[in-house]
Amino acid sequence: VQFVESGGGLVQPGGSLTLSCTASSFNIFRFYAMGWYRQAPGKQRELIADISSGGSTNYADSVKGRFTISKDNAKNWMYLQMNSLKPEDTAVYYCQKKSPVVGDSWGRGTQVTVSS
Repeated sequence: VQFVESGGGLVQPGGSLTLSCTASSFNIFRFYAMGWYRQAPGKQRELIADISSGGSTNYADSVKGRFTISKDNAKNWMYLQMNSLKPEDTAVYYCQKKSPVVGDSWGRGTQVTVSS
């Protein structure tokens, strides 16, 4: 499965962005728990938000209350609405299954930079 992330950019602290993700495999969002991950410079990639096949969501403490994960199964898209952005949110953001296995490929990600 190939993922394509988009929507990143440069935003001032306190601003908002919405990231989007689509996949080459139709119905993957319908049948798999999915997640948004991010990797900041010099740090490991971390799961920050996930959504179950049924739509239940979970968030890392660092983004809880500011980020919202959602998906549109019919259109095969997943989203991450990011509000009240902070400089520490600066990272490359990726979408992927919540529990990827060896062999699952990652997209190029989308760069989010929060800076004044």
